[in-house]
Amino acid sequence: MKEQILALEKQSRQLETSTSQRAVWNKAVNAYADDFIENIFTNKAYIVDDLDTEAFDSIDFNKPIDIESAVEFIKEKVDQIGLNPASGGHLGYIPGGGIFPSALGDYIAAVGNRYAGISFGGPGAVKIENSLIAWMAKVMGYPDTAHGNLTSGGSIANLIAITTARDHKEIVPEKVRSSVIYLTKQVHHCVQKAIRICGLEYAKIEYIPLDANFRMDVNALKERIAKNKIDGLNPFLLVGSAGTTDTGAVDPMEALAEVCKSNDIWFHVDAAYGGFFILCPEHKDKFKGIELSDSLVIDPHKGLFLSYGLGTVLVKNKEALYKSHYYKANYMQDTIGYTEDISPADVSPELTKHFRGMRLWLPLRLFGLQPFIAGLSEKILLCRYFYEEIQKLGFEVGPYPDLSVMIFKYPAKENATEINEAIVEHVKQDGRVFLSSTNIDGVYWIRLAPLAFRTHLDTIDTCLEVIGIKVREMEAVKV
Repeated sequence: MKEQILALEKQSRQLETSTSQRAVWNKAVNAYADDFIENIFTNKAYIVDDLDTEAFDSIDFNKPIDIESAVEFIKEKVDQIGLNPASGGHLGYIPGGGIFPSALGDYIAAVGNRYAGISFGGPGAVKIENSLIAWMAKVMGYPDTAHGNLTSGGSIANLIAITTARDHKEIVPEKVRSSVIYLTKQVHHCVQKAIRICGLEYAKIEYIPLDANFRMDVNALKERIAKNKIDGLNPFLLVGSAGTTDTGAVDPMEALAEVCKSNDIWFHVDAAYGGFFILCPEHKDKFKGIELSDSLVIDPHKGLFLSYGLGTVLVKNKEALYKSHYYKANYMQDTIGYTEDISPADVSPELTKHFRGMRLWLPLRLFGLQPFIAGLSEKILLCRYFYEEIQKLGFEVGPYPDLSVMIFKYPAKENATEINEAIVEHVKQDGRVFLSSTNIDGVYWIRLAPLAFRTHLDTIDTCLEVIGIKVREMEAVKV
């Protein structure tokens, strides 16, 4: 048996790398990263091309290749098609960012492979993540007793919060059909997914009407709750939005909190996109009342310009969060009572997890907070600048932007959808910037969402230029 083990050891030791081999690999990867970043302002935000499926299907994972070939494949087959989320020209959906130290944080976390799930295994890693959670709780006005979890994004964060609300309010299976959840149709679809996944699919969902600015109508909410109570139902959860995906609207937090308090309803806020704008002194009042919520979600990979893969859930009642997610396994008995720090695995569906806190901790330590705040303020002003300028090209606009998302459309008595679809397609084919669209109550709108940290005034001017070319083309055809 020893001979067999030693023979296998000889093969498996190939997975350990020498200093010289690491140097070759690092050189190639760093050259790729430097080239990507150096050309980011001239490369397109969107490239229209067909995916080379044959190149992917023909890969033989049994045969190793050199690092240069691997990097070249990524450059040609991955980078040269579709959306470039690292581009400042990414003005559609809710852009991420990809600040460079975020990648370095991931690299350090992956090399050290610290286990950030249980404090017993990685007390320093857990302490870093918990300190980031405490900092974000303070930013959002939550008390020191609140806790949360660093998640992969808003989807898991919302799932954790809604599951906690379900359990704390004792919505057992026999109570589901008589329990009521209040939303608007502007709530992010990951909330709908979370409701279904955590067993609340058959609860009564009340969609509260919107006001003229696409915010939840508080009076309509009060009326629905009163009627539901008369009908013998159990109102238990309200989900508000602090920055909707479609329009960037911020629901009236303070008024919603008061309604929830007077009706004993768990108040959850999805602030995945908009939450970090609270850091901007001139915009903080928009979020007044968010500190009164029971739970909320914010995504550092949106508002703090990080690479994808870091969301956050905050819950005021940390005992409820813990009770809803904690499980004890026999083989984990050594970890019990190791430190006073709550382990991330005890407040999340995840057990094994990447030390993802490093992608936020390192940038904050290297830059400090002020550049992030300036970037957030800049994005709101860029959106408002576009709001004013696009009207000069004859476009109709939606509400004045609360944050950094706005909607607009070219007015037409006939074929309005087709005309605006053609504008979006023109922008995509041009490729210098990327815009997305949405449909609100059957009306086709184009969306602008500047949030990428590389988006600046020249980017918005380029966007206006690209749209202007299409408008002049359409008007020439009319003549």
